[in-house]
Amino acid sequence: MTAPGDLPPAAVHGPFRSWSQPRTIDEHVDLLVTALSTRVLDSESVRVTEALHRVLLEDFSAPADLPRFDDSQMDGFAVSSAATPGTFDVVGMHPAGHEGEAVSAGEATAIMTGAPVPPGADAVVPVEATDGFDAPTIQLDAVPAGQFVRHRGSDIRKGDRALVADAPLTAASLGVLAAFGLTEVQVRARPRVLIVAGGDEVAAPGETLGPGQLYDANTALLTAVLRSAGAAVVDSLVVSDTVEDFRVALSERVRAVDPDLVVTSGGISAGRFEVVQQSLSQDADLDGYTPLVGFGSIAMQPGGPQGAGVLRCEEGNSVPIVCFPGNPVSTWISAHVLLRDAIARAWQTGAPARRLTASLVEEVTPLPARTQMRRARLGTGLQVDGTLDPDSAQLRVHALAGTSSHLLATAARADCLIVVPPGPDPLPAGTPVEVVLL
Repeated sequence: MTAPGDLPPAAVHGPFRSWSQPRTIDEHVDLLVTALSTRVLDSESVRVTEALHRVLLEDFSAPADLPRFDDSQMDGFAVSSAATPGTFDVVGMHPAGHEGEAVSAGEATAIMTGAPVPPGADAVVPVEATDGFDAPTIQLDAVPAGQFVRHRGSDIRKGDRALVADAPLTAASLGVLAAFGLTEVQVRARPRVLIVAGGDEVAAPGETLGPGQLYDANTALLTAVLRSAGAAVVDSLVVSDTVEDFRVALSERVRAVDPDLVVTSGGISAGRFEVVQQSLSQDADLDGYTPLVGFGSIAMQPGGPQGAGVLRCEEGNSVPIVCFPGNPVSTWISAHVLLRDAIARAWQTGAPARRLTASLVEEVTPLPARTQMRRARLGTGLQVDGTLDPDSAQLRVHALAGTSSHLLATAARADCLIVVPPGPDPLPAGTPVEVVLL
């Protein structure tokens, strides 16, 4: 469950108005952050083994030293370094998981990797440097103190910060938690998302297509991106181009699932049947929810038409709503470039999309006034024909052919997006550009 944000009504109404001039990408992400921030996420306890990519609410401090005791880094013999060089009697066997007997100055005890270093010993000699475990004595040269010993607290000391808040837990992070004996961990709850795909031309996969219809690809695209942002899709629906049907379906589903976020695709452009934009007009009543949603365009291609705001409940609660264009690639890129970063900033349930710099494999022509997100492939030594130059260490990016927002199969070959800033002149091969990893 979630709780509503505590923003005053004026703050909720203010930003979410339609705009006439194209906004920048950064300006629109800021607006999405404002919308999402009207909803506050709770925390929940999950099993450590199920916590991959979840986010801690608070820093985690080590409850004990790690390692908890001095242990052997090698299979070999534990000895007192001060007694070397010399001949040592082999006494006993010390397996991992058991404390060993004290070692006298002239003795060596066989020890396995991970076993506690026994009293009297401060160094380990690898078995490969001796005559083996079956030898009655071993001859040793001088051995430095601490050789092949993993000292208590050498990884982390009790009370030190082991994991930071607001960063997704990695596999190694889960190992840290398990190493301290934790079975459950408190994390930020996943935002619960309702996806709404609109349009008479759209049918859900598995249904029979009617004349002029296409299957809905956007729900699958949005679900994947939202999961990468640490969200959980709790429901989805496909609605018709009838305003009344859309309003009824949306209000019923919002009441039923109480989402933290509604994401729509389609119905916000300049056509005659823009059902999402018409249904969310500011004088509409969705069974107690009042839409406070603004629409306009941003200076990005694909993904120009956008909408954002809240559904304001009569009880004072708000449900953020983000509206994307309907072409599949526009929806996909909007979610990855805009919404994923906004979720990371507002809710910290996942990391923003990673960005880096690479050199263009070939010339790319910008748009005059909009930032273009070109589907592309990335590789070290990448060449125009897609092969790799084995003698090159340069990170290069190859723009895939086709920029139209319906080219979904082309998008499936991409592993990144080239951020092509607006400008009058082509960017020649070799130009460093910003790349968004997918």
